Amino acid sequence: MDALTEVERLEHRTLGERAYNQLADLLTSGRVSPGDKLTLRAVADAFGVSIQPIREAVSRLVSDGALEATANRAVRVPTMTLAQFRDLTKVRLMVEGQAAAEAALTRTEADLEAMRVAEAGFREQGEQAQPDVGQAVRFNKEFHFAVYGAAHSPLLVNIIRGLWLKAGPIINLDSRENPNRIATGGLKRHIVILEAIERGDAEAARAALAADINVTADVILARSTFARPE
Repeated sequence: MDALTEVERLEHRTLGERAYNQLADLLTSGRVSPGDKLTLRAVADAFGVSIQPIREAVSRLVSDGALEATANRAVRVPTMTLAQFRDLTKVRLMVEGQAAAEAALTRTEADLEAMRVAEAGFREQGEQAQPDVGQAVRFNKEFHFAVYGAAHSPLLVNIIRGLWLKAGPIINLDSRENPNRIATGGLKRHIVILEAIERGDAEAARAALAADINVTADVILARSTFARPE
């Protein structure tokens, strides 16, 4: 009986982990927007599980600062103030830039191939008259995390995932509202990042990654309405 109980707990934790990963992907891929509300029941029904693993996943994401608890068993994707967005951008430049620099020094051929596949998928969408924004956002995320993964530092990648939980909704909201922006610089910036990593040029990779973050941030700062500080 003790063994059966332990197996049940393992499965339960697995469901919670899977729910966490799927919700995290919704956030980092920008498929939910700042201010969006989700009920635990709606999420549980969509995932085909009971509320308990969803509650566990949501609790973790609230602790991460990626969701906010509201009334009636609901959660909300946080809105962001201008100061918070600028602070997040500053930290991303430091952390993600370092990961790109490390990737230039430690990447393997398999890492480069993963970057090339994601870059090609993103480029294919950007070259279309009407890109599939959902696909473009997915390939953008895959390209960036192929770069970060090439640093071969699980701790660094985990930190970056935490940053993207907060950045994803607002960054990709802009992409969905302005799909033509995909082809107006993003394609070239990815190529510059990839080429720097292929050459093993750490500082060029850092600078190229920083340029990608900065250009996107500048567009959002110019177009977005931020929450007022409380």
